[in-house]
Amino acid sequence: MKSSTKRKLKSFFTAPVIVSMIILMIVIILAVFANTIAKYDPNEIDITSMLKGPSGEHIIGTDKSGRDMFARLLFGARTTLLSAFAVIIISVMIGVPTGLVSGYFGGLADKILMRISDVILSFPCLLLAFVFVSAFGRGLINAILALGIVYVPMLAKLTRSLVLVEKNKVYVEAAKSIGFSDLNIMFVQILPNCIATLVVQLTLDIGYAILDLAAMSFLGLGVQPPTADWGAMLEEGRIVITTAPLVAIAPGIMIIVTVVALNIFGDGVRSYLDPTQRKVPSLRKFRKMVGAENE
Repeated sequence: MKSSTKRKLKSFFTAPVIVSMIILMIVIILAVFANTIAKYDPNEIDITSMLKGPSGEHIIGTDKSGRDMFARLLFGARTTLLSAFAVIIISVMIGVPTGLVSGYFGGLADKILMRISDVILSFPCLLLAFVFVSAFGRGLINAILALGIVYVPMLAKLTRSLVLVEKNKVYVEAAKSIGFSDLNIMFVQILPNCIATLVVQLTLDIGYAILDLAAMSFLGLGVQPPTADWGAMLEEGRIVITTAPLVAIAPGIMIIVTVVALNIFGDGVRSYLDPTQRKVPSLRKFRKMVGAENE
């Protein structure tokens, strides 16, 4: 058992996964301690320092309003990450219970919920979010709510598929025979056995949420000025990209690096939790592992 656990951990802690974990930890630390690390107020306008290049005073330079780019990147990381997590929380709070009910009870409830999910999924994700924000007004809260609701059908369908497999297993039949309630069986017995797959999907969804929120802020539907956000900063930098390219490049790099790191980390988690995703060792390596176990 110990050797099996060691092999699983070794398959997880590959070089790409370790690098992605380090990058994510750095981004999170910068976001959490933005107030301490940043020397300037991210919203402080200084007309005399507009579009300055990197220097000892301003590490990455300033934007078109003279605001410190480094400070805005730090506070933008906080806004972006918190918003993405909020989207995921909303989708989990609605999608997981919906999938549990649909998969466990089946029947008419399952048909209605899944047909509603199919209708929502038939439209592009961002298009529905745009419609929602256009109807209820621009702003970060509405953008988070819109994406959270749009993400619900995908998570509900995944949860339902997992529940359909789990509800026919022996432990569920045993729980029913003992007299456990349906609520207890769904949330206490079945749901814990679905957590591993859901965690993998949610890890990837955080990356998608960052991209979608950045797109909405870039189009002016998400974060509103002067709040620092990577998507909004990208839009502000687009205007001056020919004269001060770093203003647009810096937030773009942050978005790319963070999303790629999340995807690599999610793939690592999936390979750790799902044995079918792991690489088959070579024959020589397999013989060594078998020999080590026999010893």
